Amino acid sequence: MHTILFDDHLAPRFRPLTLTRPIGDLRIGINTMAEQWEDILSSKVGFHTNAALQGLFSLNASAENLLINARVLPNFGLRKTLNDLEADQCLVQGDTVIALRLSEEQLQSWSPADGVPTSHSAIAIEEGIEIIEQIPDLFAKNHIAIQEDFKRASYGRVSAALDPTSMIIGDPALVFIEEGATVEGAWLNTTDGPIYIGADAHVMEGSVLRGPIAICDHATVKAGSKIYGATTIGPWCKVGGEISNSIFHSYSNKGHDGFVGNSVIGQWCNFGADTNTSNLKNNYGPVKVWNYANKQFESTGLTFCGLIMGDHSKCGINTMFNTGTVVGVSANIYGGDFPPKFIPSFSWGGSDGFQTYDFDKAMETATRMMARRKVDLTPEDVTLLRSIFDNSATFRG
Repeated sequence: MHTILFDDHLAPRFRPLTLTRPIGDLRIGINTMAEQWEDILSSKVGFHTNAALQGLFSLNASAENLLINARVLPNFGLRKTLNDLEADQCLVQGDTVIALRLSEEQLQSWSPADGVPTSHSAIAIEEGIEIIEQIPDLFAKNHIAIQEDFKRASYGRVSAALDPTSMIIGDPALVFIEEGATVEGAWLNTTDGPIYIGADAHVMEGSVLRGPIAICDHATVKAGSKIYGATTIGPWCKVGGEISNSIFHSYSNKGHDGFVGNSVIGQWCNFGADTNTSNLKNNYGPVKVWNYANKQFESTGLTFCGLIMGDHSKCGINTMFNTGTVVGVSANIYGGDFPPKFIPSFSWGGSDGFQTYDFDKAMETATRMMARRKVDLTPEDVTLLRSIFDNSATFRG
């Protein structure tokens, strides 16, 4: 039986990150949610998403399919419940469809907007499940995901040895280092949670890591960094300075001093030196962020919320981001003072105003950055980015 992660009606809440990927391809914990489900269910995962993304993320339907709401955090404890699901049953939590089985023929006519199919009976599930409702839930629930991923990654395995120049504070069993990783002259504190260091990652001297933390494969933590949990540094990222309770997707760089807290950063982003994000309002009130679906700012219900940045966006040195700033895809931000709290995709400028970032020039920049990591910008990537450029024109004004 094939596993498919489906995006439901709340998918627009996860823009700008889901302008370039389905929800199941979002990273939380050590891996993406799709990778976690593949590990838990021992099944290749496909995606049921919008038309703009479906060509890049295959459905891979088979004769029998297990569909899981992509907003459900992967949990090994759900494995038996999902595997025992009958062909005419649908797991629900309130009005939210959690999982159901569909034949290939049924899948062709079913949409997540349909809810529970008339051919299925609804079975309520209330325990052992975590659901993300909005982008800030990614960092707010990252401690749960890191701990779950750490258990699976370390189960029955022996960690590579820690370099004697480094020190562990807390339980050494909560540090797991993959082969090829280098951790020299660092302090690792597991008092509040585990620390995972991926294959060929490099943690430089003087760095202080306070779990729960995931430093993914090939990532670099530069000398003297301070990273607080619950934080994920994705594959091939390079980070420095101070980071707290944030998620960096792959190939993004924050290589210098400056603070990023309670934030989610997409792929192929770059932060100029001494970029800082505010994550707490001066009046300690709840933070509002831009809602793409409703085209207005809405409360997250959180006291701490920093920056949400879509793929391929960049900012210059000394950039200051206000609390709850949302930056779209392929924006280029620079200049003094705080830029607006919502910066549409393909915007070029700063606090003094924005103009449209020329599409061809944006693609030249993306091509150069990706080539440095020996990754190609594919024609399919360009087509998707062109669609985002065209559809974001209304936001740029």
